[in-house]
Amino acid sequence: MSTAGHQSPGLWKHPDDKSANYHDIEYWTNLSKILERGKFNGVFIADTLGAYDIYGGNADAAARTGAQWGVDDPMLVISACAAVTKNLAFGITHSVTYDAPYALARRFSTLDHLTKGRVAFNLVTSYLDSAARNFGLDGQIEHNERYVRAHEYIEVLYKLWGSSWREDAVVLDKERDVYAEPDRIRKIHHEGKYFRVEGPSLVEPSPQGTPLLYQAGSSASGIEFGARHAEAVFMSGPSAQKIRIQVDALRNAAEKEGRDPQSIKVLIKLLVIVAPTDEEAQAKEKEYAALASREGAKVLFGGWIGQDLAKYGPDEDLREVGTPPVQGIARGYAALFPEVEKWTADALADKIKLGGMGPRVVGSPSTVADELQKWIDEADGDGFNLCYAITPGTFEDIVDYLVPELQRRGVHWTDYPTRDDGKGITAREGIHGVGQVKLRDDHYASRFRWKAGEEAPKLN
Repeated sequence: MSTAGHQSPGLWKHPDDKSANYHDIEYWTNLSKILERGKFNGVFIADTLGAYDIYGGNADAAARTGAQWGVDDPMLVISACAAVTKNLAFGITHSVTYDAPYALARRFSTLDHLTKGRVAFNLVTSYLDSAARNFGLDGQIEHNERYVRAHEYIEVLYKLWGSSWREDAVVLDKERDVYAEPDRIRKIHHEGKYFRVEGPSLVEPSPQGTPLLYQAGSSASGIEFGARHAEAVFMSGPSAQKIRIQVDALRNAAEKEGRDPQSIKVLIKLLVIVAPTDEEAQAKEKEYAALASREGAKVLFGGWIGQDLAKYGPDEDLREVGTPPVQGIARGYAALFPEVEKWTADALADKIKLGGMGPRVVGSPSTVADELQKWIDEADGDGFNLCYAITPGTFEDIVDYLVPELQRRGVHWTDYPTRDDGKGITAREGIHGVGQVKLRDDHYASRFRWKAGEEAPKLN
C-alpha cells in the first residue's frame, strides 16, 4: 500500500523499513525489481479513500501511528515500475463507488498500453463512511446496493473496453491517410439505473482489452460478484478450513455462471517471516512485534470491522463485554490461541499488529514451504497474496530464502514463461498461461468483445 502503515502499523520505525519513503519513486522501482528477481506474478497495491476514524471517534490515532494515513494514489507509480521490469504485473485497487466509469476506463486502458498489458484491476466498492463523506454523501451506500451498482458499473467498463472499438479498428494506413476506420468504432449508448454513458472510449483497445480482474469479498453479494466478474480473488481467514468454505461457495457460484470454477484463481493472504533457521525467523518476528503499534492495530480494526476498541477498559474481556461482532472475533481468536487467558482489547491488538487479521507463517524456508503447501491443499487455493512486516525486507527475505526452496520443490517457476514475440507476459497470461491475453470465452464480459473482422455484438 502507498502508505507508511499498511497492515503492520508502527514498523516504519524499524531501521530496515523503507515504507515511510513511499513518496519516492525509487522506493517503488526498487521493490518492483526485487519482486521480478523473485519471479513474482505481480505486485498488488491496496488503497483507501478515507481515514480510519472509528477508534476513539476521530482520526487522531491514525495520524499518530500512520495506520493507513496518509495514502498516495496507487495508479501514479505504475508507469515507472513498468519501465524497470518486463514480466511483473501491477494490480491496482480502485473504487467503483466514487469514480465515473468513463474516466476509469480511460486510465486503465492507458496503463495497459504503457505497461504492455501488465495491469490488473482490483475492483472494490469501498467500506468507510469517512470516504463517503468526502464524495458528497452522508454515509456509505447500503451494502447490497453497492454491489448492484457495481454490476452496472463494470458492465459499462466492458462495453467501453471491449465493444466501442473493434480490435482491428486502428489500421495506420499511410497510403490512404487513415489512422483508424470510423466504421469500426461506435458509441455504446449505455442507459441504466445508475449510469448514462454515450461512449466510445477515448482510448483504442489495449493489449489485454480488459485488465486482469481482481476482487475480494466474502459476503453473499461479494461471492456472487466475484463468481461473475473476477479472474483472481483475494481471500483471508484464520484457518485453511474457514477459507475453504468461502472457496467452495465461490467455485459453486462460478459454475452456475457457466464458468470453469478452477479458472478463478484464489489468492490467500498471509504474512511470511522467513530466515535461514526457525530460531532466526522467530527472533525476527519477536523483533517486529516489539516495534509494531498496538494503537495502530486498534485503528485498523476499527476501519475493517466498524467497531471501536477504545470503548473497552484495559481489563475487560471482549468475549464477555464486547458487541456481538467484537465478541465473535475475540472468541474466534481464543479458539486459535488458548494460551491467552483474557482477551482484552490490548490482547486482540497484539494478535493483529503484524500482518493484520490474516495468519502468519514463521520459520525456515523448509518450514514455511511446508505450511504454504498445507494452505494450498486444505483451502483449495492457487497462490498467495503476501503482505509485509517491513518493506522491502520482508520481500527480500522471501526472494532470497523462500523462493529457492519453492523452486527446488517444483511449485514456483524458475523463470517467467516466454512468448514467441519476445515480449514479457501480460498480467492475464501470468495466471492463465501464455496465449491467454484476452478474457476467457466463458467469462461474462466475452459477450461484449468486438473481435477483428466480426460484426459488432449487441449491447442490450
